[in-house]
Amino acid sequence: MPHAPLPTTTRDEIQRLVHGPCDPAFLAALHKALTTDIPADSGGRQLLHRLSLLGETLPDDLFDDPARLAAVHAWAAVADPSLCLAALVHHLLCLGSMTQLGDESGALTSRVEALRSGRAKGVYLITEAGQANSHLATQTRAELDPVTGEFVLQTPNARAAKFGSAGTVDVPQTAVVLARLVTDGTDRGVFAIVVDLTDDEGLLPGVEVSSPIGLGALPLDYVQVRFHHVRLPHTHWLADGARIAPDGTFHDPAGSAQRRLQRTLRTGQGLWATMPAVAAATSRQSAVQAVTYAQGRSTQGRLAPGVPLLTYRTQQRAVLGALADAFALTCAAQGARALWEESRATPADRSGPEMGFTPWTAVNQPLAAYKAAAVRLAARVSAECQRRCGFSGHLDANRLAAYHGFHHAFDAAGGDSQLIFYDIGRALAEAGTTGQTAQPPPPAGTPPTSAHWWPAVVRRHQYDLTRHIAERSHATDPGTPFERWNPLLEDAGLLGEIYANALVAGDVTRTLAGIRDHELADALRALAALHGVTAARRWSGPLLALETLRPADVQALSDAADELCDEILPHLPLLTEAFAHPDDIAPTACDPALAAEGAWTRGGTA
Repeated sequence: MPHAPLPTTTRDEIQRLVHGPCDPAFLAALHKALTTDIPADSGGRQLLHRLSLLGETLPDDLFDDPARLAAVHAWAAVADPSLCLAALVHHLLCLGSMTQLGDESGALTSRVEALRSGRAKGVYLITEAGQANSHLATQTRAELDPVTGEFVLQTPNARAAKFGSAGTVDVPQTAVVLARLVTDGTDRGVFAIVVDLTDDEGLLPGVEVSSPIGLGALPLDYVQVRFHHVRLPHTHWLADGARIAPDGTFHDPAGSAQRRLQRTLRTGQGLWATMPAVAAATSRQSAVQAVTYAQGRSTQGRLAPGVPLLTYRTQQRAVLGALADAFALTCAAQGARALWEESRATPADRSGPEMGFTPWTAVNQPLAAYKAAAVRLAARVSAECQRRCGFSGHLDANRLAAYHGFHHAFDAAGGDSQLIFYDIGRALAEAGTTGQTAQPPPPAGTPPTSAHWWPAVVRRHQYDLTRHIAERSHATDPGTPFERWNPLLEDAGLLGEIYANALVAGDVTRTLAGIRDHELADALRALAALHGVTAARRWSGPLLALETLRPADVQALSDAADELCDEILPHLPLLTEAFAHPDDIAPTACDPALAAEGAWTRGGTA
């Protein structure tokens, strides 16, 4: 039964929920940028054209409007995950490094303008193929020539080859390369430096790329890149306040190589703040597809022949649970964006936290947590929706496989999510619970069907797990850091992940408090509670192990999920309309017929 036209106030509130403060005119321009036909062309010209169209929707200063920046990449991900990845690298990592780490001399203005206009493609080269955690031991060198003032970029061995999406050699490409800066034979730490890889004629002198490297889950132009004595003007060094005096004296306000790495990598904050919006958008689209499929697909199973799939409780818990997780990610996108805006308004602290296992959490712990939690949950949502749509979920036209591949790949990209969780858990355990008030369990009588139940549970579990790890870490001779933490890493990872879950739970609570439309508020309260019940079922092992929940609490979760599904079902027309993107951006129905929309061929008569 079709949903009645939404009142204007309801539609406006939905737009604020899903798109933040972005105005309809911008969203219309973004829609046009993603659906405008681009002439077929070989190589990378089509990608440049699409990046140009997306760039036209962004402000002159990319970071002046984080909501718009997030929306561009979120819509791009729903339309084409590979385009989204190329745009994230282009805007947030390449251009982001140039604008945030460079000086105001204007020496790189022409390159910035070429990237902004889509005349060149932006590349970011940090990973070195030969070793794990290569950013902690970067081998690529940029050595100062004291005579000319140039930097000489060199790949010292095959293991130091950079890996990235730089294989489109028939268009201009400008890369930001992370390299170890060397002056007077002394290692000064890892800085970013701007390198032109290709022009319209192909590879530039001294740049060598491998044959293409296939990555089916997230197809792009991946290659390995080596540099052979590439000479770069001094102005291509993104010095971030460091300087070399005429007499060769080196000064870096970061103060140490470790803090220099943290500052060089701080451009990742824009990526981390944007990824929850991307994860939310693809999860909403995945869930809408799965719900629509379950509503319209009848099953001939013997238990109840002819009933829609959505009649089955197992299907309800899965696809409505996916819708609930998508709502939670939508709330997290707002929380991450607000945190990034706040951090940008605060002067950079050159004496921030010390680096732990990796630099990511020292750069910005909550933003790193948002990234890790968002991509992991979005991968889970898209995989579950794909599974619940049968063979239709695997068809390329329906994009669920592409959404899953994108987020599953991003679990390791942009800062490895598991390493982020390990590091957050270590930091929380080392800080301990001294001076903290023990978190109470949910108030007596609060059922799991309440939207306030899961936030209280997750905060209590974070406190209990922090205390548990801290006690274990102090119970034995600490020895070396490796000897101390190696047995505790699994628990530390759980603590880091539950910390991220608590951030998301807090965002859900704040979002619900701001909803004024009564029907929308009822629907979202049920979604919020179902997200909590789904998360608690997922976390039931650790929750039982520390007695945050009792066996009877966990046994009650299935009935709670069913009760919440019954509350959500009448609101599905409203929710699917609110969460779906336009049909020309992505399909809203996981339809097997989409794969056969082309011409059919019939054999001749006998």
